[in-house]
Amino acid sequence: MSGVLSSAGMQSVILTAFWQTLYMVFFSTVFSVILGFIPAIILTLTAPDGLKPNKIIYETLSFIVNVFRSFPFIILLVILIPFTRFLVHKAIGTTACIVPLTISAIPYIARVFETSLRETNPGVIEAARSFGASNFQILIHVYVKESIPRMLNGVVLLIISLIGYSAMAGTVGGGGIGDIAIRYGYQQYKAEYLIVCSLVLVAFVQAIQMLGNTLYKRMS
Repeated sequence: MSGVLSSAGMQSVILTAFWQTLYMVFFSTVFSVILGFIPAIILTLTAPDGLKPNKIIYETLSFIVNVFRSFPFIILLVILIPFTRFLVHKAIGTTACIVPLTISAIPYIARVFETSLRETNPGVIEAARSFGASNFQILIHVYVKESIPRMLNGVVLLIISLIGYSAMAGTVGGGGIGDIAIRYGYQQYKAEYLIVCSLVLVAFVQAIQMLGNTLYKRMS
């Protein structure tokens, strides 16, 4: 095994694939967090116990979120090919895979953020009301501020999920660690590539989880 790992060619291939995975995961995380925060806020505000209860808006948006969450990623990847081609002018490749990765992550992180926001202590909300705080001030300074550590945990879980999805995207030309594992490890029967790719993904996930735990403790 040491001889395999010392191979300059293999190291170069794995390193390039790792940076592709990092690229896909980073940008899909950023885009999905930004876009997922919007429906999360709307769901929180219009929920039965929200600041602006609205059953129609809440139930409609909740249904849409649940529909998109129910799609297996590999199916969503195929369905979104025309939309991906429209946005980035190609349907395969590392950049192209950011589109389905982001869209698959938006409903997930929206629901996670909504849950985090709605777990805010009602007593703190009532205290803010008693001091004359507006709904906007309560939303920003109570809901969001109190939920940041919980939302951070959700982002960590999102990143870990996207790492797995990015590996799956490699099977359809997305590049990254999954692509190397399939092309070299599975199709060319090179078990060492499968082993190393698996170890890299495990190490990546562990590093993200440890970083997330550290940040959570500090922010809490």
